[in-house]
Amino acid sequence: MRHLVTKAASLAAVAMLAFTAAQPAQATQGREGARDAAVAPAYFEMTDVTRSTFVVKLVEERQINHARDLVNGVTTDEPHVVGRIVKRSAEYNARWNFHYDPQTVSFFNYAIEVCDATVPYVEDHLDEAGGAFLPGSYFCPWTSTLVREVPAP
Repeated sequence: MRHLVTKAASLAAVAMLAFTAAQPAQATQGREGARDAAVAPAYFEMTDVTRSTFVVKLVEERQINHARDLVNGVTTDEPHVVGRIVKRSAEYNARWNFHYDPQTVSFFNYAIEVCDATVPYVEDHLDEAGGAFLPGSYFCPWTSTLVREVPAP
């Protein structure tokens, strides 16, 4: 019975994360029509409480502008990064064996605890991600901070 309750709670958490992450993109689509496919990707270095660095690729204009505003001190709203991770390295983030799916990256002020971890902890427990650890593979490090924009690889 306890296993069933844990599984149900994990599924509920994934559903909440999916809804939270999808909401800004859907709101943007409704106001501005279809997503602009001509936007050039932008890359940002983030850090967490461990001071490890991690590169995030952004592909949506709204997210890119928000990230630039954070880095330049224009805003402090929604300073933390959330998105679904992919369990393989990316050329722009070769140090790690995972990266954010750029289509799912968003920003937040507060999030549920089930998606919080540090970058090194995710790396060390990558085989567990997507189950009880980081349900749905959503990663929302509460101490994530964008440091700077970096050149495209």
